[in-house]
Amino acid sequence: MEMQVWASLFGVILGGLLSYLAQFTTVRLAGRNEEKRQTAQRAEARRSERLELLREFIAITQAGIRIAEERDQAPDWDAAGTPEWFAAARNIIDRLWVAERMVEVLFSPQMYQLARAYASAVDHVLWRLPDQIAAEGSMWDHLRGPQHEFLAGARTDVGSLP
Repeated sequence: MEMQVWASLFGVILGGLLSYLAQFTTVRLAGRNEEKRQTAQRAEARRSERLELLREFIAITQAGIRIAEERDQAPDWDAAGTPEWFAAARNIIDRLWVAERMVEVLFSPQMYQLARAYASAVDHVLWRLPDQIAAEGSMWDHLRGPQHEFLAGARTDVGSLP
């Protein structure tokens, strides 16, 4: 009879240990899966944030180019520089530099350098004077290189996003 008690006791202990191990393993696996899911969600949120920033940066640079083009193509350069034009240009440049700083925060240093060069080129063509226009030629000659380099860098950087 004593053997039967010990066997029962051993069975209860063994069953308890197996139950504990099963629960421990299940909780651990669930924790790992939850961690992987949260990591994937964070990566997707970061990707979306970065893509939205690229869209905004490109839209702002385009607006800056458009406003510079309006002034460059005006028949009278001085008359084109109205107070409204200056206010719009300042607004665009402020937004452009904020977006450029956000590129520095969310992207690689290489991507930031490309964004900085492109933003500087847009800033330059927006504020250049008639004598600079005559000396430098088309604003597109000044913008083409930085624009293409930025877009190529963005394509590469976005392609490597998780």
